[in-house]
Amino acid sequence: MKKNELTLNKQFLGFCIVGVSNTIISYCINVAMLKILQSYQLSYDYVIANIVAFFLSVLWSFYWNNRFVFKVKENIFFTLIKTYIAYAFSGIFITNTLSYLLIEIIGISKYLAPLFILVISVPINYFLNKYWAFRPSEKN
Repeated sequence: MKKNELTLNKQFLGFCIVGVSNTIISYCINVAMLKILQSYQLSYDYVIANIVAFFLSVLWSFYWNNRFVFKVKENIFFTLIKTYIAYAFSGIFITNTLSYLLIEIIGISKYLAPLFILVISVPINYFLNKYWAFRPSEKN
């Protein structure tokens, strides 16, 4: 195995480990928010739960990906902003669109829908983070 392949495999494995922890954090926050909002009887409580889980879990993911996987040392704030934008596409747009489809149209439980959505959102997150948000800046 070549050095670049080994580095890429190690990086992907690290991303997956961070991703698993991020998924657990995000799911727990999502369920906690649904429980907190339950007494308000809101029609789209899952959207609020998704958004809160999104903001907190992206911060978690950014910290650990930056520390152990991609290790960006410059423009940390700019990288964080790009990370939020990358996750916004998959974590807010795709998740809420698919949540509506799965919950309102298909009838899947709002507690299970986020787990099904991972099949689509995780690969998108990896590519957006690796090739855009955490990509080293090009020196002129």
